[in-house]
Amino acid sequence: MHLLICTILAFVSCSEPFESQKPEVEDSALSDTLRYINPVFEPVLADPTVVNVGDEFYAYGTEDNWGEEGGYHLVPVIKSRDLVNWDLVGNSMEKKPDWKERGGIWAPDVTQVGDQFYMYYSFSTWGDPNPGVGLAIAEKPEGPFIDQGKVFDSKEIGVANSIDPFYIEENGQKFLIWGSFHGLYMVELSDDGKKATGEKIQLAGNHLEAAYVFQKEGYYYLFGSAGTCCEGANSTYKVLVGRSENLSGPYIDQDGKDMMDSDSGTLVVGTNAGHIGYAGPGHNAEIVTDSAGQDWLLYHGMDKQKPKLNNGTNRRVLLLDKIVWTNGWPTVAGREPSTTSRSLPIFD
Repeated sequence: MHLLICTILAFVSCSEPFESQKPEVEDSALSDTLRYINPVFEPVLADPTVVNVGDEFYAYGTEDNWGEEGGYHLVPVIKSRDLVNWDLVGNSMEKKPDWKERGGIWAPDVTQVGDQFYMYYSFSTWGDPNPGVGLAIAEKPEGPFIDQGKVFDSKEIGVANSIDPFYIEENGQKFLIWGSFHGLYMVELSDDGKKATGEKIQLAGNHLEAAYVFQKEGYYYLFGSAGTCCEGANSTYKVLVGRSENLSGPYIDQDGKDMMDSDSGTLVVGTNAGHIGYAGPGHNAEIVTDSAGQDWLLYHGMDKQKPKLNNGTNRRVLLLDKIVWTNGWPTVAGREPSTTSRSLPIFD
């Protein structure tokens, strides 16, 4: 009898599984579809910004030539429902603004303002003595964004290298925060958002660019990127943060240092250690909170094994990671980009 039972069990184990076993296989397959691995978009979406419209997300990036991997894009726009699976929509601008003779349209910042979509953008070249910030407006998130002209340039506003704008509203007032390695500044905007009014306020020192402010539990968190953005696998870019109880500061890091100091800023995410992973992670987009209350950070970085496009352009792919809040301070796990499978954001 013992031999017969063993024979039957051996036969069963080699045949089709029982019905009760099938859900486990299906659950495993389903769990695979609920996970992702970086990057979430490639080949390029540098200096990303994201806006949520209904159940869709639209992300935008710096003007770039993707070469053999996609050609030229004037402020590309991509679309997703889960922050992971993105589709290229196209270019969000039909033509380049003409208030400067030459330059690239870099680091757009898109926000829904009423029923319209405002894109503040940088207009600059490498080494430009007088870059500036412009505004384009669209009726739909995919564009086309129609240029409204210059908001200010570096000489007018009195801040060198005036690029990397970020728009924020508080108490019905419109503000722009901007700057790139000559201080991060904030200024109030006119009611239509097209001009700077009042006096500028400095928020952080010369070691930062790519400002972004996030509000949580009574604090304003000022994110900025430090280091070199665009040297391929040798890039040292990283995201730092400080916080304040007031939008106008002062912003202090976790060690109590004022963000005006050159060595200040609590590390949020930096380059992966070793030869695998991503170099120069930085210039984060807006933080997105999913249906489960989890915060997510979108930012760019360069795969150390493939940091350049065939035309020599930095291959700055789009990365996504959970934000871990510890004692009121945000980081991503390990303070470096994830390179293994992770659970997807949850959106109802």
